[in-house]
Amino acid sequence: MTNFLKKPAFLLSIAAAISMSSHSLHAAEPSWQSLFDGKTMSGWTALDGKAPGKGWQVQEGIIHLKGQGGNLISTEEFSEFELEWEWKIAPSANNGIKYWVTKMGNDWLGIEYQMIDDGVSPDGKSGSSHATASFYDIKAAPTEKPLKQAGEWNISRVISRNGVVEHHLNGKLVVSADTKSPEWKTLVAASKFKNKPEFAPGKGRIMLTDHQSEAWYRNIRIRNLAGK
Repeated sequence: MTNFLKKPAFLLSIAAAISMSSHSLHAAEPSWQSLFDGKTMSGWTALDGKAPGKGWQVQEGIIHLKGQGGNLISTEEFSEFELEWEWKIAPSANNGIKYWVTKMGNDWLGIEYQMIDDGVSPDGKSGSSHATASFYDIKAAPTEKPLKQAGEWNISRVISRNGVVEHHLNGKLVVSADTKSPEWKTLVAASKFKNKPEFAPGKGRIMLTDHQSEAWYRNIRIRNLAGK
């Protein structure tokens, strides 16, 4: 009788330990922070700190860049992070999201995750460093990738950790770069940013760009990976 009573107690103690361990792991996972509340442009400003231009409109939980709205920057800075967003563009359109954005002289510069109508937009030659998911003008994304047609929603993700940055598209890792490596320095030296020694310092704001093209965003969120 004694052994019979001890076994259930032992099993219960194991179950409790597993539950606590699982809870601890879950609690340690960084939480998501929304960068768009679905109703307003709160958390975003024009480059001069003023309210976003009239070209940026919020409609039914979606940010719509309908006309000339100017570039927008987040009010917060981020270093190591996971950024995720959904987007679509009009046919032949060109847009992008930048990160590690800082002001250099009169310009706000950062690494751009390119969003473009590959093979249709004049600047979107497939397989080039100006194609979708590329590190714009720095490192090309491959031709083969799960890009949807203009007018359809895509899901993109940027993961930045310990200087290594990954560009994902619709669930697939497309291209990555180690921004602390000699290769990165060589790539930047061959780009339009070659004369900007402080380019991509590893920390900065997020930018929604305005390339004079119609674009839509929704479900923009980020989580801090610093120390993870």
